[in-house]
Amino acid sequence: MSDSLYARIAELEASGQRAVAVTVVRTTGSTPRAPGARMLVLPGGSIVGTIGGGRVEQEAISTALLALEDGRPRYVEHQLTQDLGMCCGGSLSLFFEPIGGQPVLIIFGAGHVGTALTRMAAHAGFAVHVADEREELLVESRLAEARRLYSDLDDPALPFFAEAFVMVTTHDHGLDQRLVEKALAKPHRWLGLIGSRRKAELTRERLAHKGFAAAQIEGVRTPVGLAIGAETPEEIAISILAELIAARRGVTIGGTPEVRAEDKRKR
Repeated sequence: MSDSLYARIAELEASGQRAVAVTVVRTTGSTPRAPGARMLVLPGGSIVGTIGGGRVEQEAISTALLALEDGRPRYVEHQLTQDLGMCCGGSLSLFFEPIGGQPVLIIFGAGHVGTALTRMAAHAGFAVHVADEREELLVESRLAEARRLYSDLDDPALPFFAEAFVMVTTHDHGLDQRLVEKALAKPHRWLGLIGSRRKAELTRERLAHKGFAAAQIEGVRTPVGLAIGAETPEEIAISILAELIAARRGVTIGGTPEVRAEDKRKR
């Protein structure tokens, strides 16, 4: 497999995006490619690399899209002339391996709640990226489970994309507002903001005043977290993680809690 294909796989895994690796694992007779030939099939059917082109590649793409949908690996054998009408005359066996797909969670704020959420979300299967300008908090020993740390809140490397989850929980309400506006202007799947109901109302009012669409404003989960009476940073993190998991699994939940511990949540 070429270095460029390895690099593409690494990029997909880092960003949480999905693909299917298709590998020629066995051949007999005349075939377009030898064992070890590999390609990636991305959502929508675009490919990186090739297993030889023609009908066998088109069939492989169709099978890969099924594997992409259900996340299950597959092993398929093709008699090239008999099954696909190709003149090669040999046979070819393919292995389909779904890769990537670990959901990405961007956490703005490395305070008490952000640190607890980093730990718990990582153990729940999220690839966690943490951003905070406070050097004394952005320490690897405190955030060992994070995939990457960012000292610049506007770092272009922050992995915003259509399936990204974003959580805003900094030490400053004005900064929270700015980060919510920043996130709304970028691709994402889910956006949460910690705080009280009053803070949520003010946030929505400010967003409307700045011209954000009603659908965008409605999509901000605030106050974030399930209503479980959470007060400690760990309990608040659990309530937020529960909502994240529900969003990840496509489960609809109702209501949002009053986070009574707002003022002591992060410092």
